[in-house]
Amino acid sequence: MSNYDWSSCKACVFDAYGTLFDVHSAAAKLSDRIGENSEALSNLWRQKQLEYTWLRALMPAHRNFWLVTADALDYAMEAYGLTSPELHKDLMELYLRLDAYAEVPDCLTRLKDAGLKTAILSNGEPKMLEAAVKSAGIGDLLDSVLSIEDAGIYKPHPSTYQLAVENLGVKASEICFVSSNTWDASGAANFGLSVCWLNRFAKQWDRLPGTPKAVIHTLDELPLPVEAEADS
Repeated sequence: MSNYDWSSCKACVFDAYGTLFDVHSAAAKLSDRIGENSEALSNLWRQKQLEYTWLRALMPAHRNFWLVTADALDYAMEAYGLTSPELHKDLMELYLRLDAYAEVPDCLTRLKDAGLKTAILSNGEPKMLEAAVKSAGIGDLLDSVLSIEDAGIYKPHPSTYQLAVENLGVKASEICFVSSNTWDASGAANFGLSVCWLNRFAKQWDRLPGTPKAVIHTLDELPLPVEAEADS
């Protein structure tokens, strides 16, 4: 944790995949069908999913996150010798209903009760995000669910973080941005958001621009709401 004064924050914005939702829960639920390489396939699927977003942003050759996710799964399944269209279909359908991490509802409830605006800002395509939020039952705890599709380019491009500023009507520095992805936390901090890096997986910080104001390991440690807000 840090000594940063979080009392200036008026909103808390979360990344979705890996931060609120467990991206590996889909493969875990079908591990018996995938076989002994279930965990490795899930890791490769996620790796390629992210790589494709960055590469498409650079090309530029944008494709929405649902299609990129399917492309990444194609790659991962081929890498492990899996050719079942049904397995591919079922994994993709489970990606619409990823498990939310256990502390997510309580965290969002705490923020809403304190009067803070709450939102998701994700690479996810709008219908993907809508399905995940509905499945997790957290829709009433969010003021906005923002997709980078409105910017037409993937995070960490600055225009994606600007979406949160414009939608919530607050300054960049007044947004606490939470992500478990170092590249995302770095990009948001470089843009000017007040970043809290959720280091769920004991990762090493990347050598990239932007520094988080705080590092936590679970959403229970989120430094918001601050006690001063209880008087309002």
